[in-house]
Amino acid sequence: MKEKIRESLLDLRRLAQEPFLLLVVILIMAGLILFVLFPLFQVFKACFFVPTEDGSIRFTLKYFTELLSKPYNRQPFYNSIILGVCVSIIGTIIGFIFAFSITRVDIPFKKFFRAVATFPIISPPFVIALSAILLLGRNGIVTKGILLNYLGVDIYNLGFNIYGLFGLVLVETLAYFPTAFLLLVGVLQSIDPSLEESALDLGASKSKVFTSITLPLAMPGILSSMFLLFVESLADFGNPLILSGRFNVLSVQAYLQITGNDNQPGGAALAIILLIPSLIGYFLQNYFLEKKSFVTVTGKAFRGGIKREEKHIKYPLVFTCFSLVGFIFLFYGLVIIGSFTKLWGADYSFTFKNYIDTFIIGWDYIKDSLLLAAIATPITGLLGMIIAYLVVRKRFIGRKLMEVVSMLTFAVPGTVVGIGYILAFNQKPLLLQGTAAIIVLLFVFRNAPVGIRSGIATLKQISTSIEEASEDLGASSLTTFRRVTLPLIVPAFFSGLVYSFVRCMTAISAVIFVVSGDWNLITVAILGFVENSDLSQAAALCIILIFFVMAALGIIQSILNKVFKSKAVELR
Repeated sequence: MKEKIRESLLDLRRLAQEPFLLLVVILIMAGLILFVLFPLFQVFKACFFVPTEDGSIRFTLKYFTELLSKPYNRQPFYNSIILGVCVSIIGTIIGFIFAFSITRVDIPFKKFFRAVATFPIISPPFVIALSAILLLGRNGIVTKGILLNYLGVDIYNLGFNIYGLFGLVLVETLAYFPTAFLLLVGVLQSIDPSLEESALDLGASKSKVFTSITLPLAMPGILSSMFLLFVESLADFGNPLILSGRFNVLSVQAYLQITGNDNQPGGAALAIILLIPSLIGYFLQNYFLEKKSFVTVTGKAFRGGIKREEKHIKYPLVFTCFSLVGFIFLFYGLVIIGSFTKLWGADYSFTFKNYIDTFIIGWDYIKDSLLLAAIATPITGLLGMIIAYLVVRKRFIGRKLMEVVSMLTFAVPGTVVGIGYILAFNQKPLLLQGTAAIIVLLFVFRNAPVGIRSGIATLKQISTSIEEASEDLGASSLTTFRRVTLPLIVPAFFSGLVYSFVRCMTAISAVIFVVSGDWNLITVAILGFVENSDLSQAAALCIILIFFVMAALGIIQSILNKVFKSKAVELR
């Protein structure tokens, strides 16, 4: 105990010697408390405490009992769990097959498969939901254009319905499996191939090597992938709003409680219920990972592992990869086709009018989205690198707390964050509702965790002697960070910028609660067109959004390459 107190006092003394560093730590901690912890506290306060006549507040569970006593509020919880489990399992299986094919099987077109598989990441998730309607809706190409008009088969009368669990599992799996793929590619590439080669030398078959070495060592990535996809499915708002039909889920139900019933405590209670399975999934993942050791001894792989060349393994996997890529091209291709039709389902005449109308009607949405994303992205990227630098390179009281709180919004569903922001910042002295500031702040603190994790991982690979040499020569911590550290972590900085901009442009679940008439977003406009059954206009706006995102990513990379004179920054 005395040793810890002594270390804390020593840390305080170090901070006192660097006033600017102390100021930065104080400002960041204040920001995290105000824009991460305070909104979450407001959600808990709204659903667990009620004001009394004498001006005090008292603890209550009435909002939970009122909501959970009604079957139509309990069912969305079960539906969300079912949907999340299905998407996490199926998406992880597909992601693992794709990652295994690229890293462990001698298949052609690996770069092509990798590029196409990651395409859904830079587009709004509900683009695939729109494609599902264009393809399998009542007026879809398959359901009406082929099956009904040519074969006389009405599959909707036979019980098929794209609106519901099947449609949501389909679109969310296609939208989120790239997360599993990218995570598992890194895991499989990091496994030391000498372990697999040693097992083969001892007489084990390749199948035995896979089941006893490769798969167990990949289990941390598999469990992490399942957890991430589970949380993403729970937090998904756009796809269920479009495709859920009567299969109600919690994220939409919480939104309707606030916007439809004007019941903020009820919406907060549903948000807390939505948070529970996310936290359970997080703790279960940690529990299972702590039960076993997954260390590979060497810690670094020098090759990509054993390449499977057997035809009965190679050809089915190549077919699977091509099939998945075909589905991705089909779904995104339909959005392009739909954007050039006059009125999907009624008039398929070719036209450019949708794009002309989009820039006339939707220019304010495009302008606001680009402006807010352009403000939030550099702030988010820089904040992520500063927090990573402080957590890895500096010692101060509250360092671990800073790391935990900064990562909190990544594990919390967007619906919970959005409700927290409207509860926290809708009255004086923190009246931000209806302003651009609340949207920018939500973007910054919601998107920063990815840059933080990327920065921490990169900094741990850089020797501290480089920065120590700079400080020994008289440079301050600020100068060392700006002139030495930041150029070395440009790839992580780039990852944070890319993720932030993409999420700013495609966000819907959290930000829909804080948008206003003065400041609106492209994603909100797209949802509005879909709800009005103007699918062609929605498709045109989706294509414009994807174009701006891809163009912006190229601009970000060019700027960083020019500023830091680095060719190491690449979008992979």
